Amino acid sequence: MENKKPNILWICTDQQRFDTLGCYGNKFVNTPVLDKIAEEGALFETAISQSPVCSPSRGCFLTGRYPNTCRTRQNGADIPDTEVLVTKLFHENGYRCGLSGKLHIRACNPKSGCTEIESRIDDGYDEFHWSHDTAPVWGLHNEYYHWLDSKFGKTYTTDTLKESKWVEYGMPEEQSQSYWCAEKAIDFIKQNQDRPWLFSVNMYDPHHPFDPPKELFDTYLKNLENLPLPNYTEGEEKTKTIWQQQDNTGAYNHHAGYPFSEMNEKDHRMLKAAYYAMCDNIDIQVGRMLEALKETDQYDNTIIVFHSDHGEMLGDHGVYLKGPFFYDCCIRVPLIISWPGHIKPARYPQLVELMDIPQTLLELCGYERYEGMQGASIVPLLEGKKEVLHKNAYSDYMNAMPWHRNPIAYASMVRTEDWKLIVSHAGNGEGELYDLKEDSAEQHNLFHLPAYRDIKLELYAQLLDRWAQQIDPFPVRKADW
Repeated sequence: MENKKPNILWICTDQQRFDTLGCYGNKFVNTPVLDKIAEEGALFETAISQSPVCSPSRGCFLTGRYPNTCRTRQNGADIPDTEVLVTKLFHENGYRCGLSGKLHIRACNPKSGCTEIESRIDDGYDEFHWSHDTAPVWGLHNEYYHWLDSKFGKTYTTDTLKESKWVEYGMPEEQSQSYWCAEKAIDFIKQNQDRPWLFSVNMYDPHHPFDPPKELFDTYLKNLENLPLPNYTEGEEKTKTIWQQQDNTGAYNHHAGYPFSEMNEKDHRMLKAAYYAMCDNIDIQVGRMLEALKETDQYDNTIIVFHSDHGEMLGDHGVYLKGPFFYDCCIRVPLIISWPGHIKPARYPQLVELMDIPQTLLELCGYERYEGMQGASIVPLLEGKKEVLHKNAYSDYMNAMPWHRNPIAYASMVRTEDWKLIVSHAGNGEGELYDLKEDSAEQHNLFHLPAYRDIKLELYAQLLDRWAQQIDPFPVRKADW
């Protein structure tokens, strides 16, 4: 086959925290495929999402622009038609682009009129196999549901467990949404061997509800007592923001269940077991896609990107799911980039941001950055030309979900290698400050302690700088005056 531009297999999971893979130090999960990809590629130990919530993060890493700049700062709002996704740029350069699973850069609630498919901008996807999630509200309007019905004569069902009301058995692995997402990718890989391609595999796993395949869940139930309990110190929520206090007794300010305060140790371990089993299912499906690449002799010419949009609290600090929280479990995600023979195997402890992905992919494939992008290419790190890419990492939550109303949740974070500052913009004077070297578990909030005034002011200045840098690069300057 003639030399051609590399393919891109871009895998983005939903709500998967960084410490859910063996290659990130987890000794309980079973993720040999992703561990092997990490061993052969670049693993980024401190990759930060620009939002702890789906749409803002996805809009950001698809455009290379801050959530506020690309105007996807909240779930349930439509990204404007004028925004340019990196997939559109690849399409314009001759790539055939496809997607399976979730996109979520526009309103996806059926109440918004999204009854058949998420509305689309000119996103560059030639194939669009859409399945936002596994909820029963979609029926056969969800392509995954079509597949279940046509191939198995089934609808999506779950079975409750007597051991805990917070978890369920989901569909068998070969009927799961993650399996279907991989199946569509495999078809695409086999059908597009004659031209460069980009395929986005956007699995819904391990997003709640916690409903993994029974065969994967049961392996954890045999070892349940050995799973660690959440990272939580009794009463710590009282030293944090009002939103954490609200969510301690019910996620999403009581709109989503999962009240940490009502759960016992077995509940916590059952939830962790279910979540880990969903992560294991992802690994199995990545393995299937890699086999398709190898069978079609495309593996060596394919860039593989694996990451998640944001993390999951999973009971840490007394909260489940996500929200206006910037703990590492919520905004630090796995990020692995592999391209055999082109990317040297290595682990990178430096701060990188999901906003860097689009520019990185363009540079790896020999294309110029898009003028509206605000991230930085990671390629100089990969080539050893830079030792540090970012002085700090930024993330924010600007009324990103509608549940926190008293006060409305506006908050932003700046994180350096050693420190993390979180500022509430609700006018209540709240915030969080963590010494990550001495308190990597982020349990001791130093925000109001006078001894840390100077470091807090220094971080405030860095946060202000990041706010200034969010100014839209458009319109581009044409001349000196």
